[in-house]
Amino acid sequence: MATIWARKTCEAPVADAQARSMRRTLSTVDVTALGVGAVVGAGIFVATGHAAAAYAGPAVVLSFLFGAVACAFSGLCYAEMAATVPVSGSAYTYAYAALGELVAWVIGWDLILEYVMGGATVAIGWSGYVVSLARDFGLHLPERFAAAPLAYDVGSHTWALTGAVANVPAIVVVIFISSLLVAGIRETSLFNNFIVVVKLIVIGLFILCAAPAISTAHWVTSVNPTGRFIPPNAGAGIYGWSGVVRGAAVVFFAFVGFDAVSTTAQETRNPTRAMPIGILGSLAICTVLYVLVAFVLTGVVKYDKLNVSAPIAAGIDSIGMNWLSPLVKLGAIAGLSSVILVMLLGQSRVFFSMSHDGLVPKVFSEVHPRYRTPYKSNMLFFVFTALFAAFLPEDIVGEMTSIGTLFAFILVCAGVWIMRRQRPDITRGFTVPALPFVAIMGILVCGSMIYGLGWTNWLRLAVWLIVGLIFYFSYGVKHSRLEAAPQHAGR
Repeated sequence: MATIWARKTCEAPVADAQARSMRRTLSTVDVTALGVGAVVGAGIFVATGHAAAAYAGPAVVLSFLFGAVACAFSGLCYAEMAATVPVSGSAYTYAYAALGELVAWVIGWDLILEYVMGGATVAIGWSGYVVSLARDFGLHLPERFAAAPLAYDVGSHTWALTGAVANVPAIVVVIFISSLLVAGIRETSLFNNFIVVVKLIVIGLFILCAAPAISTAHWVTSVNPTGRFIPPNAGAGIYGWSGVVRGAAVVFFAFVGFDAVSTTAQETRNPTRAMPIGILGSLAICTVLYVLVAFVLTGVVKYDKLNVSAPIAAGIDSIGMNWLSPLVKLGAIAGLSSVILVMLLGQSRVFFSMSHDGLVPKVFSEVHPRYRTPYKSNMLFFVFTALFAAFLPEDIVGEMTSIGTLFAFILVCAGVWIMRRQRPDITRGFTVPALPFVAIMGILVCGSMIYGLGWTNWLRLAVWLIVGLIFYFSYGVKHSRLEAAPQHAGR
């Protein structure tokens, strides 16, 4: 294991490193903005209303806090990992050193699932907001060109045709973001910083304008006649404390994406310092925003009326400030754009590292001679993300994102714990406090959420992993740099 660690941290000859190196241009602020850009998106503009109406009521505020705590366990482990191995595709690389090549392959393959499906999920949501905003200005895109041709019925587990051709706006945004990623990390960061500022301004406007209208009278409903903050339990997972916990599992998706920050370590000027600050700082900022929006929203609209596609728009209607509605949609579009950007950014960096190790074709570890980006990896997964966004329904790709993310979190928590025991001598830029408690809690919390996603999602994850293992044993093992190492040593 010590040999593998040494190879992963200082393996490439100087000339090779110079040829492959990507530009180190990101500051701590840039990295934190990437984290905020990845997290503040569909969760704050969509999931808040659904979780409040169906599960937690006004106590969705507590659901967000529980979800943040669950993410914090994994976030602390990611922070140690990224500060210890500050290279591209950190989670995969750290797993390589801590758990071996096979487990590293599994986590890399799993991260591909998370980022591609995550990008597709958010691109579908982006399409919905763009179509809605265009309609406000009298532009009507035919529905058959703004929806998926396939639909899935959760109850009967059956597929059906919708009559649509493809979700064209979703394809367009994936093309634009992929082109931006190829153009350079600095350009990507500047664009992300700009749209993060836009969506934070919009969210801030909503909070400031709606806060004076907050009233606990909106907590009073037919199932909560006394207006309790935590509505009386109406069944397993429906209001009460069980509803708060179930709501936490639902809004967990809102926090997905902060882990992608770790994949940019090789393009950060001071990764040992910037990675922990970026990961934990963005998680803290987003938690505060989610809690404030949830409290304000359930204070201006009865929570049982919030199970709509645009709950913040419903909040604006309730306070009579219709001029805010286009701005909120603009903020949602900006927010979702930055999430897509960070998902595709993370995916290409993980695949770059896997290619560098020979586990996937070497062509995908080539860096553009001018832009210094892994452009071939970007272009490959542009195709897959665009196809999923164009033809699959949002609920299917969203659930696959969640289970892929949770599985990756479990492996990272386990890897940090194992490496701390096996290699206590390694210099770490950041160390997880209270280990192994934090790692164990991260594993247990993520495992319980995977259990709650149901057998259909377990089956999809199992099929994905089986396909990955077939590829690994048929191609990766034969071309691995570990396999080639003895040959080079003997020359």
